[in-house]
Amino acid sequence: MKEAAEVQGYDKYAHEPFAVTVDLAVLTLREGALHVLLIERGQEPYAGKWALPGGFVRPDESAETAARRELAEETGLDEVCATSGLHLEQLRTYSDPDRDPRMRVVSVAFAALLPDAPEPHGGGDAAQARWLPYDDTGPLAFDHDRILADAHDRVGAKLEYTCLATSFCPPEFTLGELQQVYETVWGTGLDRPNFRRKVLATPGFVEPVPGAARLTGGRGKPAALYRAGTATALHPPLLRPPREGRSA
Repeated sequence: MKEAAEVQGYDKYAHEPFAVTVDLAVLTLREGALHVLLIERGQEPYAGKWALPGGFVRPDESAETAARRELAEETGLDEVCATSGLHLEQLRTYSDPDRDPRMRVVSVAFAALLPDAPEPHGGGDAAQARWLPYDDTGPLAFDHDRILADAHDRVGAKLEYTCLATSFCPPEFTLGELQQVYETVWGTGLDRPNFRRKVLATPGFVEPVPGAARLTGGRGKPAALYRAGTATALHPPLLRPPREGRSA
């Protein structure tokens, strides 16, 4: 009874109101380069500027539900958002008081990874949506440059000790395609035989697809195909080479 009385006497207007939004840093590999999904804002503030997909969380939904809804509405990727092909994980919360000129807005940011990403199209309050090379995004609206950089750092770090790299790959992939994920995200080349040895020596990282092979750009025999294994963590970790350029 005491708890009910305390709740009943609570004044929800005693504190300054603020809004909660979600922002998504969606990454994929296209034509051998890391790309990010951006929308052109169709409304103020920052009308005409590129930004990460996102929007306000509704009173009846969780942050993750809002993230999937906003991604579908603003980019047209409805089918992707409804399937397990989208790897979505919470990145962090951004709460600087002046991050949005409209009012106090706290954003829950997500990092998302897509293999074989389809072409998006603008919807909702987005004038258009487009995949742009990560290195050519330019200044983004709000604090989205910071969110995108944090997402890239998170993904790069998680490639070392988790099986996250397979989320960038199609259901069946070659070890060369898997190596390209690491090289693209890390921005450095890796020694092919050494990479192959480490991947195959890591329990549960990948599983061979019996009898399957794919022609590659080289002149040799078709490359064997693999699928994601059952492991979620890499033991030992697959550490990126130091900046001096030594191979992994």
